[in-house]
Amino acid sequence: MTVAYWIVVSLLGLFYLYSGTKKATQTRDQLAPMMAWVDSVPMPLVRLIGALELLGVAGLLLPPLTGVAPGLAVAAAAGFAVLQVLAAGLHLSRGEAKQTGLNWTLTAVAGVAVWLATAL
Repeated sequence: MTVAYWIVVSLLGLFYLYSGTKKATQTRDQLAPMMAWVDSVPMPLVRLIGALELLGVAGLLLPPLTGVAPGLAVAAAAGFAVLQVLAAGLHLSRGEAKQTGLNWTLTAVAGVAVWLATAL
């Protein structure tokens, strides 16, 4: 279970490290080609989402590595699942149903991470 957790968390961590850094540091114009939804969301909210993604990565990695507050890993993975359900809702509200595949995949991977984190 531990190896499976680290594989799943590594994939999630890399994805959210990349996307969180972009959202936290890039301008709306730089983000728009990859993330068309940033035009319909206030930029402070985009920055907040990016910061939360980066904190979530820390929440997936640090508790199991340090042995301190291991429940935070479960909470971080669950937070990523909720984030992706909300992201899919945003895409659906914008008429972008075809763009929700990644959201549902990330929701499923985060769900697996929640399950694996409870077994640590």
